Amino acid sequence: MRLPIKNKNHTNWNLRDDLVFLNHGSFGATPLVILDEQRKWQNLMEEDPVSFFEDILPGAMLNSRKALAKVLSCNFDDLAFVENATTGVNIILRSLKFSPGDEILVPNHAYQACRNAIDFVANRYSVKVVTCKIPFPIHSSDEIIESIMSCVTEKTRLAMIDTVTSPTGLRMPFEKLVPLLESKGVNVLLDAAHGVGIVPLNLDFLGASFTTSNCHKWLLSPKGVAFLHVRKDLQKSINPLVISHGMTSNLQGSSRFRHEFDWTGTRDYSGVCVLPFLLDYLNKIGGSLENIMNTNQKLTIYGRNLICQKLKLEKPCPDEMITSIATLKLPLKILSDTEFPNKQDPDPLHTHLLKKYNIQVPVWYWPEPEGRYIRISAQMYNNEKEYEYLADSLFELLNKG
Repeated sequence: MRLPIKNKNHTNWNLRDDLVFLNHGSFGATPLVILDEQRKWQNLMEEDPVSFFEDILPGAMLNSRKALAKVLSCNFDDLAFVENATTGVNIILRSLKFSPGDEILVPNHAYQACRNAIDFVANRYSVKVVTCKIPFPIHSSDEIIESIMSCVTEKTRLAMIDTVTSPTGLRMPFEKLVPLLESKGVNVLLDAAHGVGIVPLNLDFLGASFTTSNCHKWLLSPKGVAFLHVRKDLQKSINPLVISHGMTSNLQGSSRFRHEFDWTGTRDYSGVCVLPFLLDYLNKIGGSLENIMNTNQKLTIYGRNLICQKLKLEKPCPDEMITSIATLKLPLKILSDTEFPNKQDPDPLHTHLLKKYNIQVPVWYWPEPEGRYIRISAQMYNNEKEYEYLADSLFELLNKG
């Protein structure tokens, strides 16, 4: 089989020409023009670091916060910039105070790093972690709502809900879950690592206590750019993981929340500074962020359905529960003589697809529902031929020997 020809948009990215990159969901990929803009900010920083950090950066961060707030439909004062969504989750969990016997709800499809943070805090405060079982395959998002709401008790203090699950690629019904949980007095921590740029977000209308999302994934920013949104009535109880000058600095008409998070130490803020330029760029090349999301969703559904047809796999969820990523449960016998070959990374199938076929796509073991899974992504640099090539490669491996 020949490698598929990349579409013309591939030239706008720094991705290897010989690589079929179907794993935007893990770490994202940033267009060259955005990297160039970031370098301009880095050069500006190094021309006079003192003037940059003291005079230029505060205004640049304010402009970035305002630009991002328009996309998120929220007050810019309620946003803080953090390094990634896992950092945002840790900030909330480490700021809140729990009592023995309190309960934290988390679906069994949660991102493991965030589940680890929950377990760490639960152990410290003698909190019970209640794991809500979500089936996979699944027939309707109503099953998710029923499972999570049935776990709520009078002791439930916090619920961590995804926008889109990382291991199983399910679009969660978070627009219904958040108000349902908050109305019962349960604070919702919305883990939107796959959030901005993959699903529409209207944070003020949604009303979640806390929301954190990566910009380096579906918004295409440089790495290390993410946000934490804290509802105004809860901001006094939330502090950054690193306490710095913001705890005692002059507020100058701003909030303590803003001051504590704006400066936690010297680091490269250039990725944050490019956000206004980035959002204008996305509107120019895609028409709108909504158009980009819709195009990526259609391409993901095409790729998922093609693989299902080629390998005779059951679709694990309806099309409306798919965004720009989709997960499928694979037959175990591809490159494996054992029951679950990939409990420890890397899975041999992932390695083989990369080394022999030049396909970068994640394959992993997931304990519940237990299985071997492959997850595809779609971004503007992808095209239909790449998913056809992946489907043909998997079919070839499945029928080898």
